[in-house]
Amino acid sequence: MLPTLIEIVPPARPPRSEVVIPGSKSITNRALVLAALSSGTVELRGALWSEDTIAMTDCLRRLGFAVSVATDPLEPANRTLSVTGLGGTIPQGGSPDAPLELHVENAGTAARFLTALVCLGSGAYRISGIPRMHERPQAALLDALRSLGYQIDAPGNHLPAVIHGSGPRPGAATSVSVAASSQFASALILAAKPAGWLIEVSGANPDELPYVDMTRRMVLDFPWHGGTYQIEPDASSASYFWGAQSLLAPSGADISIASPPRSGMQADAAFESLWLNSPLRTAYSRKSDLADSIMTAIALAPFAPHPIEFTDLGRLRVQECERVLALRTELSKCGALVSESGDSLSITPGPLHGATLDTWNDHRIAMCFAMLGLRVPGIRLHTPACVRKTFPNFFAKLASLGASILDASGQPLSGPDLLAD
Repeated sequence: MLPTLIEIVPPARPPRSEVVIPGSKSITNRALVLAALSSGTVELRGALWSEDTIAMTDCLRRLGFAVSVATDPLEPANRTLSVTGLGGTIPQGGSPDAPLELHVENAGTAARFLTALVCLGSGAYRISGIPRMHERPQAALLDALRSLGYQIDAPGNHLPAVIHGSGPRPGAATSVSVAASSQFASALILAAKPAGWLIEVSGANPDELPYVDMTRRMVLDFPWHGGTYQIEPDASSASYFWGAQSLLAPSGADISIASPPRSGMQADAAFESLWLNSPLRTAYSRKSDLADSIMTAIALAPFAPHPIEFTDLGRLRVQECERVLALRTELSKCGALVSESGDSLSITPGPLHGATLDTWNDHRIAMCFAMLGLRVPGIRLHTPACVRKTFPNFFAKLASLGASILDASGQPLSGPDLLAD
């Protein structure tokens, strides 16, 4: 298991490696919900097995769904998951005095998707998470479910919340805003078919919302009466290794992704073409260019040939941590020239140096700065095991590029010690 402080030592020679990336977290947790709502047994292949997807699986089992787990011979952080759906029936529920407890850790997908799912049940359900999850937005989803006719008790419109399930409501209609999170719309769309709901998305042009489009496409393509569903590698996770190639290409590195995501469902798949295979632009938007991988681009920007502005970053402030502040703070510790204005960060190229950095208990902050350690000597990270959220063997993959991962005493880590359990 990873220690609380590590140092990344850059590779001694240019790596030549093809990296296998675990399955998409976003697709895995959507597929788990759809499988539970199906009317047969669905086998999910290439499913990510991390804190977020384990939380979703554990909650589905608490709700009474049969979920079996088998190892994946191609990737240690993946599993083959078999889920027996019950056609929209939720087997278990609690009482108003003793709601069925569902703990989602800090998994936004689990929190939002399960909130909508349990409305189809016939009991009371209390959804909670870690303290940060209780701070994250939930109001638009809760208000939309109330407008569909469901009773939800949630002081301040945050988690923890008690949902009183009362079954499908055919013909019930609502509008949900995606201004705070597209997961609100996705939660409703996932459950809409068996629930009979009519959902309108507001707050932005839904055709421009890639995660909502992902959900709609999965609903159309899913084997609702049983079968198999293949989950592709996670594009956000792949961005760190596309980023590694960007960092180390001047030294002659050749780093590629095995079976890169090509379905078009993941917005962050655009990182490869926008950052690695095209001339770098002077501005990138969180709304129109990249999703979470814009954080990867921000971490790489000190090595760009010219200043870059990153815009429309407001959503990053209400995710696992205040990510705009975290990126500015930690990059500045490394000597980066970063300025913040509104929801934008501007970065001027310049040399970086090693520093001891906080991960903010955020998997993406940890992976962004660990990636920098492939080129910048002396990068040390506190609490790196937060990568368990979406990429538990990330540091093993980093070591496969020739980097050394050291503990606080300077001893190299290997094998199980590189895993975030």
